[in-house]
Amino acid sequence: MIGRRMMLAAPMLLPSVARAQQGWPDRPVRLINPWPPGGPADLVARPLIQRLSETLGKPMVMENRPGANGTIATAMAARAAPDGHSVLFSHAGPMTIAPCFQSSIPYDPEHDLLPVTQLVSSPLVLVTRLDLGAEDVPGLIAKAKAAPQPLSYGSVGPASTTHLAGEMLARMSGAALLHVPYTGSTQPITDMMAGRIDFGFFNIGAVMAHVEAGRLKPLAVSTLKRSGRLPSLPTVAESYAGFEVNSWYGIMLPAHTPRWLVDRYHEEFTAALRRPDVIRIFTENGLDPEGTSPEQYAAKIHADLQRWQALAQATGIRVD
Repeated sequence: MIGRRMMLAAPMLLPSVARAQQGWPDRPVRLINPWPPGGPADLVARPLIQRLSETLGKPMVMENRPGANGTIATAMAARAAPDGHSVLFSHAGPMTIAPCFQSSIPYDPEHDLLPVTQLVSSPLVLVTRLDLGAEDVPGLIAKAKAAPQPLSYGSVGPASTTHLAGEMLARMSGAALLHVPYTGSTQPITDMMAGRIDFGFFNIGAVMAHVEAGRLKPLAVSTLKRSGRLPSLPTVAESYAGFEVNSWYGIMLPAHTPRWLVDRYHEEFTAALRRPDVIRIFTENGLDPEGTSPEQYAAKIHADLQRWQALAQATGIRVD
């Protein structure tokens, strides 16, 4: 009897779904961004917002809600109505790092939000001061193991990807490495060029001018695939299998958003990622376009959570 009722009701549901699709969106769509204006996140989001504002028929508007390492905006998106008018510009930090290195966050990264697509991979590049003399990652580790004092590496702060990349390299290589935290990338890069620290993992955009000018030595990138911006540079994983630090960006929706909206956003964003002008902007800035399926993005989030949880347990790093 239940099965018969469901079969009878199914045709009645189809027109309502069709009407919802035809009438959506009926107002501007907000893209909730966990980071302040003017940073790397804007570089990714702006060209995509422009494209979707054209194809959706309603404006897509950036809503910057920085604070608490991105968890404020992420929690806001998780609480939003699941009607497709609120979209999270998701990032590896609040989605996979904060849950592992903070005692509590106000959302469940795998249950309160629906993955749509990973937009880009954002590799870090491992760079050293010129006079260190390391030509590749094995050479760096050999010098670290032979040095009387641990080699030092700078980061933009505790539990940042720039810090965790160094911790992961230390654990996978068995080398003693000294973490020197800063509050941004400018000072550690300056100190590296002055010889005060030995190396660091930084965003390609932050160090590319120094690499091109011959002021820093690049050794490898932190993602599993080589970077489109530095295609001749190997990955750290080519020396240490499984090494991956990827500060990716993506798109997510509140839990319980209908599947047709997930599919529509996937179609819209991946189409925007295929535009030659968007590819050029991203590649020039060290970002690699992805456009994965919702299922692939969910698997990526799950794998990152497992990786960072293992590192958090092994190192005891906390940022509360």
